[in-house]
Amino acid sequence: MSFYEEEIKKLVEKDNFRQVHNIEEKYGKFLSIEGKELVNFSSNDYLNLSTDKNLINEFIEKYKGSNEFIFSSTSSRLLTGTSSSYKKLETNLAKLFNKEACLLFNTGYQCNLGVVSSLVNRDDVIFSDKLNHASIIDGMKLSGTDFYRYRHFDYENLEELLIKHRNNYKKAIIISESVFSMDGDIADIKKLVELKKKYNCLLMIDEAHAFGIFGDNLAGISDQENLLDEVDIITATLGKSLAGMGAFCISNQTIINYLINKANSFIFSTALPSINIMWSNFLIEEHFELLKEKAEKLKALIFEAHKLLDDNGTTQIVPIIIGANDKTIKIAEQLQSKGFYILPVRPPTVPVNTSRLRLSLTADITINEFKTVIDTVKEAI
Repeated sequence: MSFYEEEIKKLVEKDNFRQVHNIEEKYGKFLSIEGKELVNFSSNDYLNLSTDKNLINEFIEKYKGSNEFIFSSTSSRLLTGTSSSYKKLETNLAKLFNKEACLLFNTGYQCNLGVVSSLVNRDDVIFSDKLNHASIIDGMKLSGTDFYRYRHFDYENLEELLIKHRNNYKKAIIISESVFSMDGDIADIKKLVELKKKYNCLLMIDEAHAFGIFGDNLAGISDQENLLDEVDIITATLGKSLAGMGAFCISNQTIINYLINKANSFIFSTALPSINIMWSNFLIEEHFELLKEKAEKLKALIFEAHKLLDDNGTTQIVPIIIGANDKTIKIAEQLQSKGFYILPVRPPTVPVNTSRLRLSLTADITINEFKTVIDTVKEAI
């Protein structure tokens, strides 16, 4: 048996083996597997726009004659992979965040990897929330610089690390997600701003799971808390609430210029097809009120869901921590048999013994559907 076969066998034995599911079709809040329709509680399509046929048909009819209505960019942005739609989208996004400039990346992973790995060198330091996304962790490792991970939301621990280590380095960056993807909790960005000022740091916030939902401009938690001017670097994705493809970094023009010249994941990647960029511009420029309407609908569901749970949650991500892998898988299978698609989330995505069902609320899910899921889980535990 080869090394790889042995490793796969270990994963299977620990109920930790993953595989790609055969999803046949997705439409609104539903998907189908083996001909069975399921309510999709595992999607990041938070506004349920990715399969909206009316929007898609309107977009196609309006732009199918454009020279940019093509399915490949054929090269990186620094060669010939760019076009006018890119600059338009970067301008639109910068305006939403009230910042000077924006740079598009192909994915959220590539964005965080490129930003984090390139903005620091061996004379610098990073302070990162311990539960930050793998893309941030990998970016820190790739940077070659020293980094310290403070306990999740423990800002006293962060300050202890700042006091102990900050003065040993030139530049310093504090990094946190706003809405954390596995727990759905929200960082105290006001406190992070206070600490970044006190210890002369840059502050980077990943708004991937908040962009398109929260804030007057749908720009995330930093927007909702009126702190956009205080956050130096913001990253987010177009593949969740905005129902598209790609990601972006928002900052001042100097940092964006630096990333264009230093971020390898930008420099050496074939650019997204312009049709994807046009789609994002289409939603922002022509259907922004629809985005806001759907965001309000989702927020109403969020309120009702957490009221039902009687917890302190305020976001669309609702974790139900089961613990053991096998039990989590079994409950997920029971839910699927009742018409609900909810995947078990297991290590290394989450810490050992915290396997969970991650309920992802989207705008068109009803409170009764959510209640049925919760009741089913209660019966199974």
